[in-house]
Amino acid sequence: MDLASKLFKGDRVIWVIFMFLCLISAIEVFSATSTLAYKSVTHWDPIVRHGSFMLGGFVLVLLMHNVPCRFYALLAGGAFLSVVLLLLLFVPGLAVVINGEPRWLNLFGFTFQPSEIAKITLIGYTAFVMSKQNWFTDKQMFWWIEGGTLVICGLIFTTNGSTAILLFCIIQMMAFFGQISFARLAKFWGILIAAGALMVGLLFVTPESVMKYMPDRVHTWKARIERFTDPTPPVQFEPGKAVNIDGDDYQVVHGKIAIASGGIWGKFPGHGQQRDFLPQAYSDFIYAIIIEEMGIAGGIFVLFLYIALLVRVGMIARRCDKLFPKFLVLGCGLLLGVQALTNMAVAVDLIPVTGQPLPLISRGGTSTVISCAYIGIILSVSRFGANMGNEDDTDALASDENSMGIEPETDGHPSENGSAPVENGTGATENGTGATENGTGADSNPLEAIAELKEETRTETTTETKI
Repeated sequence: MDLASKLFKGDRVIWVIFMFLCLISAIEVFSATSTLAYKSVTHWDPIVRHGSFMLGGFVLVLLMHNVPCRFYALLAGGAFLSVVLLLLLFVPGLAVVINGEPRWLNLFGFTFQPSEIAKITLIGYTAFVMSKQNWFTDKQMFWWIEGGTLVICGLIFTTNGSTAILLFCIIQMMAFFGQISFARLAKFWGILIAAGALMVGLLFVTPESVMKYMPDRVHTWKARIERFTDPTPPVQFEPGKAVNIDGDDYQVVHGKIAIASGGIWGKFPGHGQQRDFLPQAYSDFIYAIIIEEMGIAGGIFVLFLYIALLVRVGMIARRCDKLFPKFLVLGCGLLLGVQALTNMAVAVDLIPVTGQPLPLISRGGTSTVISCAYIGIILSVSRFGANMGNEDDTDALASDENSMGIEPETDGHPSENGSAPVENGTGATENGTGATENGTGADSNPLEAIAELKEETRTETTTETKI
């Protein structure tokens, strides 16, 4: 327990949620990657790759939660933002196509998604701007936030529309909680919604002779909207004929089959069947596989973990005295929670397919590591911003004090051995010295008082007890 308490600092509830999500990820990704295992040299290759990223993410959490949260303001630094903008600008021309999508860059042998780095950067930038309420007027703060959001989300939108929309919504939630003028936000949202509706309308009225010159992503967006709004059943049943589900709704239909066949308790991990048919069973549709193998009970438990994460993040934010850690932890928690709910909504066919992974569970590289970085930031804020999970440090100092024979501070009443405080009322200890040099008594920091008592014990050579 001593080792665990020294190693895992910060909010214990967040640690428990993180451990459960990692455990579920290891089990379900190993089960859902059966199609990849068939193509690998050994069936361990897919889970070893995922496990290496999970291990790296876990180490990252251990490192980041020991860094005081004030240092994460560097995410809003001009140098860091410039690097992110350059990476996003390089994506259209230098992108590596994986799973048919040009969202990755390969630099120095490492393949990663710049959009994932841009998400955590924009959240840090927004939290920093909202924390400087004495620097900006409400109008200036609004334009600094929305201007940066439009630039970064606009660059992401060219290759990953769903990620850009999700990130934009998270920033708007942060602005709302940051008490930016609601009238100004509502006007801005209204303009964007009208522009979005106009763009969607143009997709369906633009002639095919013009559409063929549009980027491939535009055709993908149109096809997804058409499939989601089409009232025709995706599966046609004809007597005497086999059912054909190889159309455009292939993933959605197999996802529904996985959910329907799971029952209450599921088929247990490793016994699912739809993992062999869903092309993204280990990523976009892993929640459907979780329900198939762990049942509705398992699906509800996973949902509960993300809801508990959101609730706990709200509690941490309320305990923060400073604005930057408050808004930073809100942004990180909202992104993890909303992205998880988006993935689950796609799996149960509530919204069109977005391609968003389930944070901390879906198989991935950049997304897994960055999701762990969010947890590291949340734990750092809980520890240094909200002072949660630091009780062991105080207990350790108190035990050191007792081992040195120093009595704790009194509240002005005689102690058991008959000694009483000095007459000046500064909250003296048994040896008659004041608990604090400035005489502030109970208003002083107890950790500083203990440190001062240690120093006095080392320097004093004689003591005189006053009775």
